[in-house]
Amino acid sequence: MSDKQTQGQGWLARLEQRLFEASLPQVVQGMRHEASVEYRALVRDLKAPMVPGFEREVARTLNAAGQRDLIPAETLMPEMMARFTLTREAFDGEPSGYAELERVCNRCPAVGRCWKAMRAGASREVCRAFCPNAAAFEHRAMAVAS
Repeated sequence: MSDKQTQGQGWLARLEQRLFEASLPQVVQGMRHEASVEYRALVRDLKAPMVPGFEREVARTLNAAGQRDLIPAETLMPEMMARFTLTREAFDGEPSGYAELERVCNRCPAVGRCWKAMRAGASREVCRAFCPNAAAFEHRAMAVAS
């Protein structure tokens, strides 16, 4: 293969990558509207493999107001609680306290960031920086440990 052919393939590959990246917002919106059941399942599966650009666009979309593709308290909160070595059972006897944590989670302005962090296996320390329930989880974890 000549140097010119190699350069052409490199240029073509970069162009393809840029076109792919530029199309991701439309791809995500198309999936949300045309394959909504599959899209919701994909978003709720925190272990599903995704290319970084697609994952980034999904996270951006999850931050949109009125978004219903993910219920944070169902998908993200159990994963976040695991970062603090908590399970649902740690809140037995405090149903109103747990319900309030769920309300806070479902209204969180950082859902996309949290979703990406839970997918990446972010540490407790990283999660403290953005989770509005982190202080409550920390407090409960200390109470359970003692």
